[in-house]
Amino acid sequence: MTSELKLTAKDFKSDQEVRWCPGCGDYAILAAVQSFMPELGIPKEKIVFVSGIGCAARFPYYMQTYGMHSIHGRAPAIATGLAVSRPDLSVWVISGDGDALSIGGNHLIHALRRNVNIKILMLNNQIYGLTKGQYSPTSEQGKVTGSTPMGSVDYPFNPLSVALGADATFVARALDTDKPGLTSVLRRAAAHQGTAFVEIFQNCNIYNDGAFDFVRDEKENRLYLEHGQAAGETGITHDETDFATAFALSRVTFATHGVVPLGVFRDVERDSYDELVSAQLANAKGTGDLASLLSGGDTWSIQRG
Repeated sequence: MTSELKLTAKDFKSDQEVRWCPGCGDYAILAAVQSFMPELGIPKEKIVFVSGIGCAARFPYYMQTYGMHSIHGRAPAIATGLAVSRPDLSVWVISGDGDALSIGGNHLIHALRRNVNIKILMLNNQIYGLTKGQYSPTSEQGKVTGSTPMGSVDYPFNPLSVALGADATFVARALDTDKPGLTSVLRRAAAHQGTAFVEIFQNCNIYNDGAFDFVRDEKENRLYLEHGQAAGETGITHDETDFATAFALSRVTFATHGVVPLGVFRDVERDSYDELVSAQLANAKGTGDLASLLSGGDTWSIQRG
């Protein structure tokens, strides 16, 4: 990081009009991210935001950094190519629950298992907002929407459990309106070497208003996790390095325990995909002499029948 670089939140605000519905939780998340970015001490031209499709996907327009509004569900794949080819960049993925866990589910889990050096912020409002309120992979069973008029029969995904099941090395959760908690998680995610997956509860006040009121408005229901400390009255002592502990806490919900765990669930070290690819390329690198390559029997042969 460059300590001499002095940037402010204003430096990360683009000249584009922010066009989300008034009252949308995305505004709070955007403000928190813009306020946090100066902490990185990284020039704006070394930061990239990649998104897919959906309300959350407008994020890159509003960040005064490089960015790409890409293809539905494919942001992790595009970010992987960018991170591997440009290890000097800080690469952030912005996605929604539908974008990340439906059409993008395959790309998400493979980015997580590979441990690509990217930060994935998944804004979860438990609904499809941009396409007018259809149920999403995180919508609760029985959810009545335009696409499920008699109630959804699907069992919903638990995003944290999915990420942990894919062996993600960093998994966390935060709230849109909890700026201190969200900033703390962003700080930890940015410092992590490898894929950092952060689920952010985000209110869609048009199609799913109040979905998280039990934890957004009722702060006593928030359970902030601390490594090495008892996780409330769950009977679990939190250990960020232990998979079983992290997974057990990912199953703690308001319905089961009357609280919602927030903060970092898992944070472990493992070689990143970028580092492994770079090492492999360095090991395989030859002289660059194409003629020698084509005529050298050790590396090139033609089988004749």
